[in-house]
Amino acid sequence: MEGVLVRKIKKNCVFCGANSGKDVAFVNAAFHLGEVLGKRKIDLVYGGGKLGLMGCVSTAVAQHERQVLGIIPSAFTINNLVGETCGKEIKVATMQERLVMMMELSDAFIALPGGFGTLEELFQMISWAQLNIHNKPIGVLNINGFFNGLLSFVDHAVKQEFITPRARKILISATTADELVDKLQAFRFEPDPALSKLKWSPSSSQKEKLDLTLRL
Repeated sequence: MEGVLVRKIKKNCVFCGANSGKDVAFVNAAFHLGEVLGKRKIDLVYGGGKLGLMGCVSTAVAQHERQVLGIIPSAFTINNLVGETCGKEIKVATMQERLVMMMELSDAFIALPGGFGTLEELFQMISWAQLNIHNKPIGVLNINGFFNGLLSFVDHAVKQEFITPRARKILISATTADELVDKLQAFRFEPDPALSKLKWSPSSSQKEKLDLTLRL
């Protein structure tokens, strides 16, 4: 990465499945990602609990003595539905509040294999970057081609002119954890000139919460 401006990532948010998936490679990759984050002295923000890949990555980060923060809706904690969070836990009222807090507390975002919830979190973060609500790097760890279909679809949407080439650059992908973290650190945000005029930040005279209700 010589000659490349390296972004400082202190806290990385990971979106991933509460299931382990069919392929043991997914579990191994989740543990390895946690090891990579730990060795690079990067703390973890995630959805809380210890199920599936979420438990794998959080356990690995904690084993390397890095901070782990689980942000979890209170509904999930009833009857210990998702298991005990590996580290500090913050309970929130809604899924939307959870995602907003993840965005605010993290410096970068990685998606591992997962289901609808993982995809929702991933694309919500991408759309917020496109809207210039944040300028943080977002990537998918493409284990055994898991995200090939998704990446092909996104490229298809670019060809059909529903996603701009500039916006396409928001979504980073790599096949190994080290390569992906390197790419996240080297990411340079290029806001759309029109969307960059949107004013989401609190005014200097009065601090307000961001209005994140706008959807694409």
